[in-house]
Amino acid sequence: MSTAPTGKVELHGVAKRYGAQVVFADASASIESGEFAVVLGRSGSGKSTLLKLIAALESPDAGTIRIAGRDVIGLTEAARARLRRSALGFVFQFFNLIPTLTVNENVELPLALNGVRREDARRRSSAMLEELDVAACAARFPEEISGGEQQRVAIARALVHEPKLVLADEPTGNLDLETARHVLTLLQTTCRSRQTTLIMATHSREAAELAERVLSIRNGKIEEDGA
Repeated sequence: MSTAPTGKVELHGVAKRYGAQVVFADASASIESGEFAVVLGRSGSGKSTLLKLIAALESPDAGTIRIAGRDVIGLTEAARARLRRSALGFVFQFFNLIPTLTVNENVELPLALNGVRREDARRRSSAMLEELDVAACAARFPEEISGGEQQRVAIARALVHEPKLVLADEPTGNLDLETARHVLTLLQTTCRSRQTTLIMATHSREAAELAERVLSIRNGKIEEDGA
């Protein structure tokens, strides 16, 4: 009997450099399916690069990266694109909503790319916006709503196609403290209710306090943070 796909992420012996700059050297980590893991590190330490490597947006110079047991490095570019569309969700610091699309249309976009019928896409989008308390914004454009509302819409877009893994890159870095706390809690609880793996790159110690695992990038390695 086949098992359902999971969001387990494994990195073994990963190396990555840009010219003379070594970002990772023999870095390894394992994040279990359904876990909330925070990656901490100083600016330029490689947090965003790590997320790009996991998402197969960049390739390591050495090592292996597996999602649900699949070696993403060995996939063709077309297969990587399919993996990102179907199994991954992304949340960014600057929201990355499409300004010419309404909130509903932004959230429906991942479903459309996966071939979901328009009626089903609208129903699922509406349900996600309701869950994240931004249903009233459905017909508005991104510039017409607040930063906190935009980030909640971005979370809805990241989760609407039910990915097994969500990658969040400084998702609260562009928000005031109170809004950031609210958005962070929503992101955590929404992922947890779906048993979705959440990996967040952040400077936020508050986010680290909510996470089940805290990893730090030091000297090209990924280390368990005992702080």
